[in-house]
Amino acid sequence: MKAADLDLRELLQFEPRGGVLHFGGQRVLLLDAVALGILRRELIQLLGLSGARGVLTRFGYTHGWRTAETLKTAFPWDDESEWKRAGGRLHTLQGLVVAEASSQTHATDPFAASVWHDSYEAEQHLLHLGRAEEPVCWTLTGFASGYLSYCNGREIYCVEERCRGKGDAVCTLVGRRREEWGSAIAPHLPFYEKECLDEALAQIATELRRVEQRLRARKKALGRDAPEPGGSGLIAHSDAMTRVIDLARRIAKVDSTVLVTGESGVGKERLARLIHDESTRTGGPFVAINCGAMPEGLLESELFGHAKGAFTGATQDRPGLFEAANGGTLLLDEIGEVPPPMQVKLLRTLQEREVRRVGENKNRKVDVRVLAATNRDLPAEVQAARFRQDLYYRIRVVELRVPPLRERQGDILVLARAFLKGTAERMQRKVTGFTPAAANQLVRYGWPGNVRELENAMERAVALAKGSRIDVDDLPEEVGLAIPSAYAPRAVRPLEDVERDYILAVVRANQGNKAEAAEQLKIGIATLYRKLKQYESASGAT
Repeated sequence: MKAADLDLRELLQFEPRGGVLHFGGQRVLLLDAVALGILRRELIQLLGLSGARGVLTRFGYTHGWRTAETLKTAFPWDDESEWKRAGGRLHTLQGLVVAEASSQTHATDPFAASVWHDSYEAEQHLLHLGRAEEPVCWTLTGFASGYLSYCNGREIYCVEERCRGKGDAVCTLVGRRREEWGSAIAPHLPFYEKECLDEALAQIATELRRVEQRLRARKKALGRDAPEPGGSGLIAHSDAMTRVIDLARRIAKVDSTVLVTGESGVGKERLARLIHDESTRTGGPFVAINCGAMPEGLLESELFGHAKGAFTGATQDRPGLFEAANGGTLLLDEIGEVPPPMQVKLLRTLQEREVRRVGENKNRKVDVRVLAATNRDLPAEVQAARFRQDLYYRIRVVELRVPPLRERQGDILVLARAFLKGTAERMQRKVTGFTPAAANQLVRYGWPGNVRELENAMERAVALAKGSRIDVDDLPEEVGLAIPSAYAPRAVRPLEDVERDYILAVVRANQGNKAEAAEQLKIGIATLYRKLKQYESASGAT
């Protein structure tokens, strides 16, 4: 027997006139979901969030362990793997959650991964307590941990990474062996331990509630003072980028086609990945293709697939990327580079939701959310008849413009520090920050290559750094010698400050050669010396 063969009509046994109910041979009860939601609310009010989570997680763990123990011998399984997978199927049949195995790959290759739809716990938490700040499917997560731990004869701990109870499109679960979690599982372990349910709970419940209230008040007071990770490597501190990420998260929850625009290197693909991760398709594949990197003939085969013998070298049937992304998201990067003949075929696919492989005469239905990205001015391309107007409107149901880095200077140092930290850890170098001069140059520079250029600059700087902090000499030459613009999009500055910064930058660009600097500035050498002495005196006074 397979896990997929479990049938509610066969598992549920009852007397129509009422009485004892059995499910899978064990006595069960019919409980109202709202009543369970009220119980959750009362537990939280009595014990605080941490105490209630401990009770419900431990309950779920015990339930999962016992269920696995019962199911092991309850059915003639085809093999042991079917019994191990039966827990998720059982939860679905019981109406607790619709479990979907995730096809996403993780860098650390999780032991188990699942997407949960229609979680009763998330639904009830929202109904009775409103939106949470952390995942709330505690009983379901505990059940999965207990079930997997019994099935595999070792400690398996599951962590809910996304949750509808905190505003995500779906709930997602990742399970790993305890040793594979490392220190990341430490914050979750107390909720599985018996001490969390004993007398200590009653003694600390009041203090927990006080601490939680203080933390909520502190978080509210902080507001946006701290940078907010946007997911998929995105960090937003500036108003401009925060608005873009907020809009991306909102549009992620519906299946509309989205056009992401912006200069090269601003992070368009990362924003597309965020939309996928925050959507109901997060358990499906995320497939990206750079349309500008392929000739027209190859692009058609890549997108739509081909039949055996369709052209020289087509030795077998091959599905295209639309089919590979079925159930997930397909990103058409640099869509502005698609040649006109391919635009017609692409438009038809988007309208009909079906593809025809090269060399075939039949259509295949696909269920794909399409995202598009470009650094071109598509309205101008439409006016010049290089891009089809009907295709433009088809892909631009919602447009997200990612601002260049020069328009969100508040993100520069935040991103630089994040890249610095990651690169230093990867290179195993003890580089922890920037000197004031280096930080000043990072903000002054215009970053024509945007976030990608900044990331590469940080990798270079970490590799060359002589001490524990990045200095100006460690930065790329164009960054270290950047001259500030008086017209940069920032607060208006006094003219004398602009003049001072400009003169000092020109002197620095000439490696301290004051004669050369004076000639470039079209001022006398004596005037330059006088100004430099004034700047030095002012600096000493401060």
